[in-house]
Amino acid sequence: MKNRRKIKPTSLLFIIFSLFFSRAAAQSDPVVMTVNGVDVPRSEFEYSYNKNNSEGVIDKKSVEEYVDLFINYKLKVQAALDARYDTLTSFKKEFAQYRDQQVLPMMVTDADMDAEAKKIYDETVKRIGPDGLIKTAHILMRADQQAPQAEWDKAKVRIDSIYQALKNGADFAELATRLSQDPGSARQGGELPFAQHGQFVKEFEDAAFALQPGQMSEVVKSPFGYHIILMKERKQLEPFDYHHEAILKFMEQRNMREQIAKQKVEQMAKDSKDQLTVAKIMEQKASDFSAKDTDLRYLIQEYHDGLLLYEISNNLVWDKATRDDAGLAQYFKKHKKNYAWDKPRFKGIAYHVKDQADVKAVRNCVKKLPFDQWAEALRTTFNGDSVIRIRVEKGIFREGDNAYIDSVVFKKDTAATHLKDYPINAHYGKVLKKGPEDYTDVRGLVVADYQEQLEREWVADLRRKYAFKVNDDVLKTVNNH
Repeated sequence: MKNRRKIKPTSLLFIIFSLFFSRAAAQSDPVVMTVNGVDVPRSEFEYSYNKNNSEGVIDKKSVEEYVDLFINYKLKVQAALDARYDTLTSFKKEFAQYRDQQVLPMMVTDADMDAEAKKIYDETVKRIGPDGLIKTAHILMRADQQAPQAEWDKAKVRIDSIYQALKNGADFAELATRLSQDPGSARQGGELPFAQHGQFVKEFEDAAFALQPGQMSEVVKSPFGYHIILMKERKQLEPFDYHHEAILKFMEQRNMREQIAKQKVEQMAKDSKDQLTVAKIMEQKASDFSAKDTDLRYLIQEYHDGLLLYEISNNLVWDKATRDDAGLAQYFKKHKKNYAWDKPRFKGIAYHVKDQADVKAVRNCVKKLPFDQWAEALRTTFNGDSVIRIRVEKGIFREGDNAYIDSVVFKKDTAATHLKDYPINAHYGKVLKKGPEDYTDVRGLVVADYQEQLEREWVADLRRKYAFKVNDDVLKTVNNH
């Protein structure tokens, strides 16, 4: 007993408070359900429910109705984890890209942004140089570099007359608006935006930077023609604080926050001397931020689980149903009455030919082939080269789908127009009075229904395989605590 360490009163008080607050934290986010031994906190269920039943959602569910959907979702994700879909390289790459998009901007502080903004400002000042910025107006008489000398001479005569008028007191803005052949600046009385060295062609720049405010140049020749330049204003760039907000806005528009974050992460990896990789740093940062931000944690988890759900659902339901021709045929045979039509339909082709002999040739081409092979057979037989011998519309036609079929098959009083250069109309096929004869006639509908059946069977298997339990008392407190 001599070695028992005494607990100081302050330490004991700390332990008591720690236990109390741990219980309080657990009670503040109780377990709403357990799926395959994994507890689901109420906050996670609320996040999912509220996101999928927000304003604008047409098919809103009550909390009770949503429970089964959520359980099914969790069971499918568990099945994907058991099947190790999360170990696939494609999954890990796509998930990491999305996670990093959420996390990277959070690694950049306001101080980081301000520092980068100041760097951009300082580089701009350096680039502008001691001559500062100038605002000019100009009048242009355009002449193309490759134009004959006569065109340049004509432009020179016009610019000289304008220059003389300005020397005699004519208003620069008025003449620029009326006569300048630079439409963009002419609408502004000849005014150009503030500019720095390097933004004009050399001839224009040399003449412009030599002027002081209020001075007008003589006629200046450039590769664009002849100019008269008026100096409106010269200035140095305003202080950083003046442009601070505009630079930050510029940075956000160009997603520079993420670029800064990537640079920080790369530097962290470099500073670790190969102890840490960029991937490991991002994984740790995601964990750190998620521990402090519940919405971020559930957003990242939602994408993680959603990717898994997509992959396993595609393999076991969606793509499987599309490729399972035998299963589709069997499903159609068993549920054929569900696809009955209220009115007959015509399964075949309406076609248009130039030569009467091709009417029979088309029928002979397809009459012994399955319906889904008709289009390719007709294309290779009649339209395989640069000459288009026939025009064909293939399908399962209802009344109203095709004027010619309405007239000759459904005996409606419709006038079918003749295609230019294809004066002979014909048709070939059969009338289906009660409904489709094969699942391919309604393949889209059958695929969708077969997918639903596979989904139901899959969910039933999952519910037998995995244990789950809902805490009804906690469920009653969802969005009400």
